[in-house]
Amino acid sequence: MSQMPQQAAVSKCPSCEEPLEPGDRFCGACGYDLSVVPARPEDSPTLAIHGVVPAPDDVDWPVARDSDGHGHPAPVHAAAELPGTDSGGSPLPPPPPSAPPSAPAVPVAPAGAPATGVRFDRPGEPEEYPLQAPDPRLTAEPAPVPGQAPAPEPAAASRQPAPAAPDAAEKVCVACRAGRVDDDGYCENCGHAQPRERDHMEQESGPIAAVSDRGLRHHRNEDAFSVGCTALPDGAPASVAIVCDGVSSATRPDDASLAASRAAGETLLGALPRGTHPQQAMHDAILAASQAVNALADEPATAREQAPHQNAPACTLVGAVVTAGLLVVGWVGDSRVYWVPADRTTPPARLTEDDSWAAQMVAAGLMNEAEAYADERAHAITGWLGADAYELEPHTASFKPDRPGVVVVCTDGLWNYAESAEEMAEAVPLDAAARPLHGARVLVGHALDGGGHDNVTVALLPFPAPSQGAGSA
Repeated sequence: MSQMPQQAAVSKCPSCEEPLEPGDRFCGACGYDLSVVPARPEDSPTLAIHGVVPAPDDVDWPVARDSDGHGHPAPVHAAAELPGTDSGGSPLPPPPPSAPPSAPAVPVAPAGAPATGVRFDRPGEPEEYPLQAPDPRLTAEPAPVPGQAPAPEPAAASRQPAPAAPDAAEKVCVACRAGRVDDDGYCENCGHAQPRERDHMEQESGPIAAVSDRGLRHHRNEDAFSVGCTALPDGAPASVAIVCDGVSSATRPDDASLAASRAAGETLLGALPRGTHPQQAMHDAILAASQAVNALADEPATAREQAPHQNAPACTLVGAVVTAGLLVVGWVGDSRVYWVPADRTTPPARLTEDDSWAAQMVAAGLMNEAEAYADERAHAITGWLGADAYELEPHTASFKPDRPGVVVVCTDGLWNYAESAEEMAEAVPLDAAARPLHGARVLVGHALDGGGHDNVTVALLPFPAPSQGAGSA
């Protein structure tokens, strides 16, 4: 989980972290030469992965038409309209006729005839076979003993009906399976605390999937994600995944990540069918997510008075859009996107650069990557979404891979255990593009097996985007 950052490096010395004045060329405290600090890069242009890329002007994006790009909805069937089969694949026997409210009459076999039954393990071939008759000694009423008082009837309490089961609309306890769960998350029958909905989340949308888990050390899950599929105006498929990581030292980080992921996902799924270029749509989605998180800080003045030192809700964001021939990524913070080709003999790649203290130290040439990420300040982020962010700088980049593969969108809860592109590629299952939900589960398990020190969230998108309706096997 991301940590609340320090002030951006443009206002502090990268060496001693003393405040700087605009226009300073050297640090007034330690004399560090500020000219060696590289400027923050702008949004990246379209780049190639193992191939040649045409100029952005050569991309022919079709004009939007009136259609929303989703096509007609699939027909809906009621469960009763679908034929049923048994475990052997044979049709099930027809249901018996409805019985009247009164108790049905039990057929009595003729005297001396053996009791029979019907086999249901071979539908269509009923076979009668004898059933063992009950021993009359076990079922006959005992004869009364002369002079003995009749046996007392059961106590009134034993004849009381059992407690009513919880209503179908109410949550049922996962422990006793009988008690109703109250508003505080505890069973009214056995008192067992119920797992929270966000402790473990899974979602599959067409050919993409995402999994989020609370991890083994945190008391709640402060990550959130949004996945979905849509179509461009020409009918070409497009897949979208957004992953957000709440800033743990801010207030309500779980609300921030949820609001950001929903806003960004809805913006992308609405803009792409209208013909908006995916990279522009990603940029606009990050801005929409930022506004959603900023709105969480609009709270009564009394709340600020009671907790004046609390930070505003904040989170990081990373996302990807996959089409038939283009891969677009966008991010603010230290969550990442990795490219893992289907042919594992070709090199994988990391497609994002962290907004973090460690990344700035490496960029400034003050530390190598191993030294920077070993430092306790490594995960202090320098970019995030929130009302107290110094400056919002969404990063976006476009890529044109020349071969199929899978796109991994994840929080640092995963990449802490597979930091390099090679390590991530080794952790991704070989069939992840065909079975994204299984692949996402495997990656979350990889993080939990490594210690699960943080919330873990990962989304997998196969590239190129397969036609809609193709899901995981």
